[in-house]
Amino acid sequence: MIKSLRAPVFILVVSLVTSCAPLSLYYKPGVEVSRMQSDSLTCETLALKDAPVANEIRQSPPIFYPGGEFCNGTNCYYRPGYWVEGNIYTVDVNRGLRHRIENQCMTDKGYQQVELEICNPSVAKAAGNAQTIRMPQLSEKSCAVRHENGSFLIVDPR
Repeated sequence: MIKSLRAPVFILVVSLVTSCAPLSLYYKPGVEVSRMQSDSLTCETLALKDAPVANEIRQSPPIFYPGGEFCNGTNCYYRPGYWVEGNIYTVDVNRGLRHRIENQCMTDKGYQQVELEICNPSVAKAAGNAQTIRMPQLSEKSCAVRHENGSFLIVDPR
């Protein structure tokens, strides 16, 4: 029973965490969101071409667990130590470079990366399904509403 609940619980936890995390996006005042998304895709493609995925398989070092001596008052027993193999994992060695190339490309196009706090639930409820079409001017009070379809609304509650 518990095994069957793990995946749905994990998905719920990930959904809750991502819905509370700030919205990170490329921002340029007055630009249409569709243009920003197009520019972002262009830069992602350029970055992937210039720094392709280069996965390497790695292994963490093995761990030795020493044995021990156990006595019960009359007899002592010795348990030998043992080794546990390290975990095997994959690393994309170009990931950081690809991210820097993408950021530089977007900076060259006049964008800056911003993080907007998520609006409180009452603001989100009032916003409904409205979406940002054109990037507004941001203020210290600007916040974002994320929609399930991936769109967002930037709100400036004054």
